Amino acid sequence: MQGPVRSPSVIKSSLIEPDGGVVVDLVVPESERGAKTVEAESMPKVRLTKIDVEWVHVICEGWASPLKGFMREEEYLQSLHFSSLRTKDGSFVNMSLPIVLAIDDATKESIGSSSNVGLVGPDGDLIAILRSIEIYKHNKEERIARTWGTTAPGLPYVEEVIASAGNWLIGGDLEVLKPIKYNDGLDHYRLSPKQLRKEFDKRKADAVFAFQLRNPVHNGHALLMNDTRRRLLEMGFKNPILLLHPLGGFTKADDVPLDVRMEQHSKVLEDGVLDPETTIVSIFPSPMHYAGPTEVQWHAKARINAGANFYIVGRDPAGMGHPTEKRDLYDPDHGKKVLSMAPGLEKLNILPFRVAAYDTVAKKMAFFDPSRAKDFLFISGTKMRTYARTGENPPDGFMCPGGWKVLVKYYESLQAEDATKQAAAVSS
Repeated sequence: MQGPVRSPSVIKSSLIEPDGGVVVDLVVPESERGAKTVEAESMPKVRLTKIDVEWVHVICEGWASPLKGFMREEEYLQSLHFSSLRTKDGSFVNMSLPIVLAIDDATKESIGSSSNVGLVGPDGDLIAILRSIEIYKHNKEERIARTWGTTAPGLPYVEEVIASAGNWLIGGDLEVLKPIKYNDGLDHYRLSPKQLRKEFDKRKADAVFAFQLRNPVHNGHALLMNDTRRRLLEMGFKNPILLLHPLGGFTKADDVPLDVRMEQHSKVLEDGVLDPETTIVSIFPSPMHYAGPTEVQWHAKARINAGANFYIVGRDPAGMGHPTEKRDLYDPDHGKKVLSMAPGLEKLNILPFRVAAYDTVAKKMAFFDPSRAKDFLFISGTKMRTYARTGENPPDGFMCPGGWKVLVKYYESLQAEDATKQAAAVSS
């Protein structure tokens, strides 16, 4: 279940080789931006959605290295059918999710025979150039079936992105005219793979273990992260650093929004549940697919490019409930099994974790002990949200008080919004 553990003397975590050997950086140097922007203005334009811009961000900072733009057809087919890309030297890197840009018939028509296009953001700003383009058919059904293993209605990313997307995909080499910023008060958390690698070096990390999450941190998560650090110290590492790496792109409507999650994470550090000296909190800009074992490979691969050499994986990573049936969409154990075997992820050490639950005897989160199963309470994300919405406190020791207050405040604000809407509807 666990990948090969290399000797601490052999590997330095921030120098684990990125896929393709180099972290891709596709942001145009400042000295060239004026000329490139003028050039882009004369090109046919492709308008991007908010989620397209998130993918531009992912590609241009090197999270998907060695990918240098939206996928052309050959790359798309390799990703879709083999979950990997063949590099120039004949080796393979993992690439389990197609990273593509869809266009409609009218946009295809307007591009005509042009080799290059300008990419325009939702607000009309020129964001990037896509060069040496290739346009090919967007077979949505095949893409959905192979990525999710089902075409059942109700898949969040499909409904938000693919269902309404155009029937063509456009690939090419990306040149981004300036760094992607969101101006939401959280940009200082958005460290690129290059910046993270520098930070790991600055902190003299000899191991970096990444924890991907899209939910608030409870004490069960903290137990897993702190236990992982203990295990790494026992292996002989001197200064393991935790990369607490919440996903910052598209998430489904009932997930806690990014700004609330980041406030909650900061309280977890303030309350000393995680040690700020050995933890880096940063935002991973990728949109979420909820594609289970297929997507968890992407989450792990991206962290290799950021310099992590250990990856914590738990139950049902990147999973969700089946959209039309009362069951999990994926087998909850398959994510960690797939990660331990996935082609192109051999250099990453996979750390499957034990299940944590609330121990009603010890009154704290603890590793589940099957010999006294009746003493443990499993508090799901749904249950946690219900507690916060109804104002009921979870059991003592489930989450740090500061972090819990952030969630309660968020759900109270939602209820106030709903009440205002209902009042407006009645009065009209």
